[in-house]
Amino acid sequence: MTEAPAAVVEPPVNDVDPFAPEHLTTPEPLHNALREAGPVVRLSRHDVYALARYREVHAALVDWQTFQSAAGVGLANFRHSKPWRPPSLLLEADPPHHDAPRRVLREILAPPALRRLRAAWQPMADDLVDTVLATQGTDFDAFESLAKAFPLRVFPDAVGLGPDGRDNLLPYGNMAFNAFGPANALVQADAHRAADLSAWVNAQCARRALTDDGFGARIWAAADRGDLTHEQAPLVVRSLLTAGVDTTVHGLAATLYALAGHPDEWQRFRERPELARVAFDEAVRWQSPVQTFFRTATTDVEIAGSLIPEGSKILMFLGAANRDPARWNGPDRFDLTRDPSGHVGFGMGIHQCVGQHVARLEAEALLTALARRVERIELAGEPRRHLNNTLRSFAALPVHVRPVS
Repeated sequence: MTEAPAAVVEPPVNDVDPFAPEHLTTPEPLHNALREAGPVVRLSRHDVYALARYREVHAALVDWQTFQSAAGVGLANFRHSKPWRPPSLLLEADPPHHDAPRRVLREILAPPALRRLRAAWQPMADDLVDTVLATQGTDFDAFESLAKAFPLRVFPDAVGLGPDGRDNLLPYGNMAFNAFGPANALVQADAHRAADLSAWVNAQCARRALTDDGFGARIWAAADRGDLTHEQAPLVVRSLLTAGVDTTVHGLAATLYALAGHPDEWQRFRERPELARVAFDEAVRWQSPVQTFFRTATTDVEIAGSLIPEGSKILMFLGAANRDPARWNGPDRFDLTRDPSGHVGFGMGIHQCVGQHVARLEAEALLTALARRVERIELAGEPRRHLNNTLRSFAALPVHVRPVS
């Protein structure tokens, strides 16, 4: 990617709405069409430039100087419109404003903290799976009982949230991720709760609301040391909550969906439980819980011969990049013999998900607990999707299991 030469070609134009229900429900046909159309496609409906091939998506993600996040990682352009909430210091900021918050979180989520979490979370995962099997039997909703229940139990504890009101976390995240898209019916459906949800989340980020032994307290301590400002501290806590719940819940659901639908891969995993993290990353590649993010061009930029003018919004299709046959062999196949590293499901470059290692720990604990107790898992009905402008989400994942005898 370089500054635009004197002569460039116009990219193909498509008037499709990628946020229409049919594309949110089943995005693969659109992804295939966009990849086949070219490295850049202009989506006239929203006046944005789309990247759907792995090479271009990866390059845009790592080039924060040319493809900025500070103008918003959604359709709204913060150069011209006021954000609906104070922008995220991780997702919606670039250096130098991005540096201190990310450095603080990187130190807080360093290997010693992760080792402590692993020791604490495995018994909790064992207990959850035992309880589900004992109380619900062999048929249950794996989304509600496992993928949703486990992160909502352990991650808010780690941050230092109190026990009350945690059922607000997913609705708030749903609202926040919807807001990255256009002001469609999905956004309007959240409008009546927006003020209350935002007020609740903001209240949880205050120092007085947090326990003194969690990640949140350590963020505030960093502000006391001068590593952050006291105005930044609650925004960093908020970013951790938003990034650490929804994507993990739907990443876990994607993994359970993949394993339940691929009995040979489930058996492979049971024989080699050390593949837990591979299973999680392969599921994130295969389903891409975060489907899209936007950037804004800081200059006229040429991509594969097409000009993107300065100030234009660029829509990166992470889900399409993660199934690009130019990057992945048999990309539509969930395959535990694959090395899924390099997928862009957690982003890439300086803005990649700071909590991705925590998400992998949660997956490792829950999947390991399940594999010890369940000989076979299979879909017991059609999964139901929950539509969101950014997330590929589940509403229900009915499964049938055969416990180890």
